[in-house]
Amino acid sequence: MSIKDLMPFGKKSVRIRDEEEHPFNLLRREIDSLFDNFFRSFDILPFESRFSTFSPKVDIVESEKEIKVLAELPGIDEKDIEVTLNKDSLTIKGEKKEEKEEKKEGYYRMERAYGAFSRTIQLPIEIEPDKAEAQLKKGVLTVTLPKSTKTLEETKKINIKAE
Repeated sequence: MSIKDLMPFGKKSVRIRDEEEHPFNLLRREIDSLFDNFFRSFDILPFESRFSTFSPKVDIVESEKEIKVLAELPGIDEKDIEVTLNKDSLTIKGEKKEEKEEKKEGYYRMERAYGAFSRTIQLPIEIEPDKAEAQLKKGVLTVTLPKSTKTLEETKKINIKAE
């Protein structure tokens, strides 16, 4: 046996296939991706994750004087919602509780869905916390955040010079 036989770079090496590159694993990933894209196009979730979490959809609208945050919270009472305001963020927390009961001759069905949620929105400017308001109407929470007078006064238009 020579010293060259002991050196690994002198021999041809056989590549070992990773578990990730196995053809069946690749096929499974492709099929999972296909189903995820299919369900996403209809704005519904696959069967496993349909009831697991709830995250409200949020719209943010900014005008010269205020910021409005609209959150879709269908079927949630105002007593189950908490809105908090920090120096630079707004947090909406709550818990969704849903129970459906159906009794007919020959069968009985009871479904329950529970889930806590929390959304934090970073505020880009200073606001007046004492004048902030929140209203829940037909499943839509509207939080109105007036901009501070300091922020409104600091807005400055910059003239553009042409050469």
